[in-house]
Amino acid sequence: MIRVLIADDQPLMRQGFAMILGAQPDITVVGEAGTGTSAVERARELDPDVIMMDIQMPGMDGITATRQLRGCKILVLTTFGSDDHVAQALRAGASGFLLKDATPEQLIHAVRVVAGGEALLDPAVTRNLIRRVLPALTTPEAPPRFDALSDRETQVLRLIAQGMTNAEIAAMLVVSEATVKTHVSRLLTKLDLRDRVQAVVAAYQHGLV
Repeated sequence: MIRVLIADDQPLMRQGFAMILGAQPDITVVGEAGTGTSAVERARELDPDVIMMDIQMPGMDGITATRQLRGCKILVLTTFGSDDHVAQALRAGASGFLLKDATPEQLIHAVRVVAGGEALLDPAVTRNLIRRVLPALTTPEAPPRFDALSDRETQVLRLIAQGMTNAEIAAMLVVSEATVKTHVSRLLTKLDLRDRVQAVVAAYQHGLV
């Protein structure tokens, strides 16, 4: 069972998300929060598998709350008008993001993906976000050892940074999705990165793409 905490300052949004997720046999909503401060407190109290985090909340915003909850699986809720906020949230440790006008099916899929330990990077949304926002972020961390990657792993990383899914990468390279997953796992281990989100940020910050 996937245990979810919903943090949003709009009660109707929280109720709508809870209704959609609660109808799934493998998902249960264990709590709600209307502020960033409350989200941090509830997360530490309930230890949910996934935290759905709105960015703009009164008091402590979702980015600050995400930063305080590093190590948690956080799915950021956003709108098309908050690209810079999303980029900051990803650097703060979020596992991905979802548009607030996503379909119920997309919401359910996003929660399951993040709960499974993978990052949610929707190609339809992230390609422009990655190209426009991430390169402009300041204070990059020390560059990873890209020279430790094989040629194929470097190729896969560049395709990930373009917002491509495993299935799209597999089709382009004419290999199986399982092979792509193996390459992704190995390159994350070699670069000492947590997930695809960190890999994309690192690739853009340090000039790999």
